[in-house]
Formats: sequence, C-alpha cells, structure tokens
Amino acid sequence: MKVESSRFIRSAVSRGDFLDDHHPEIAFAGRSNVGKSSLLNRLLGRKGLAKISSTPGRTRAINYFLINSRFYFVDLPGYGYAKVSKDERRGWGKLMESYFRHAGSRSHVVLLVDAKVGATPLDVQAFDFLGSVGRLPTVVATKADRVARGRRKAALDAIRGNLALDERLEIIPFSARSGEGVKKLWGEIDEKLRSSESITKGKKR
Repeated sequence: MKVESSRFIRSAVSRGDFLDDHHPEIAFAGRSNVGKSSLLNRLLGRKGLAKISSTPGRTRAINYFLINSRFYFVDLPGYGYAKVSKDERRGWGKLMESYFRHAGSRSHVVLLVDAKVGATPLDVQAFDFLGSVGRLPTVVATKADRVARGRRKAALDAIRGNLALDERLEIIPFSARSGEGVKKLWGEIDEKLRSSESITKGKKR
C-alpha cells in the first residue's frame, strides 16, 4: 500500500475522546518498549510521527493517526510498565477495554512481541484478553534483526507455543531497522481493511 498522507488526529484518555466516524481502525498493542513507535514510523515512512521514548510506559493515552483519509492507525498504551501505581495500571486497562467495546468490528489488532525476548507472561495475558473481547490479533515479532538467522525459527516457534497460537496463523518477523516484514505486514493490514470496509458497506445497505 502506498501511504499518501498520515497525520496525528488526537489522543484519547477517556471514552468521550474516542473517534466515531466509521473509518476502519488498525490498533497496535504491545509490551512497553517493544518497538511500537519504531514500527509505526517505518510502516508510514515517517520519522517522529509516532513519538519514541526510552522510558517504558510513557505513552499513556490512545493515539489516533489518520492514514490516506481512509483508515486509522491506533497506538494503544504499552503494557508491562513497572514504575507506575496499580491504580494507574487498572485505569489504563479499563481504557483499553472501553476502546475495544467502542470500536467494535471496525478495529483489528496487531499484537507486537519482542522476537529476542519472546512472549512474556504479560504478552500471554494480553493475547488472552484480546480473545476474551473477540479479537484474534495479527502477531508481529519485532526487532527480528536482533535474532540470528539460525535461531529465527526456534524463536518464532517459542512465541507460538507460549501464545498457544494456531499453526495456520503466521507470525510476521519485523525489523524497523532493515525493513524486514514491512511489505508482509502491509499486505495483512490491507486484507483486514478490505474486510472491514466490506462489512461497513453491507450495514449501510
């Protein structure tokens, strides 16, 4: 897909901030410091559109980016941050639950897992949570360039096993540095967008 335009629209910190203009949404979820901002910037061919922070958990809002005036990339707050209170964690969790209820079938989730670290217990919890709200995410293994080619299959198999992911579902290795996985992930996103737009058109008839 050719990205002709991409711009930040707004941050949402409560239900009243959520967008509701019926455009499809691709939501990106992942543990703090998994490389989400780098992935978004690489996909969009922009530097600094999605802010990169060296402090895990700094992004505490849901951020909307309008792409090609057709759909949104939605940057969800990272999970797994250690230097915040339990009340803050619960608050962010409720925000995410509220987002998924609001977005409904317009939203598809891309779950990012660090290829080198593997699927942590928090990643497993996130995957299970997404399943509980009716989402089967596209799983992307970020920072793939940090895993030696000879260890790549074992690393991906370990992620699949920890998430109990169906063998028929592909895990996409991705590197914001080398560009590996960009074309593959865009292909997956395009497929989900077409499906979402088809459902939307059917409802309007």
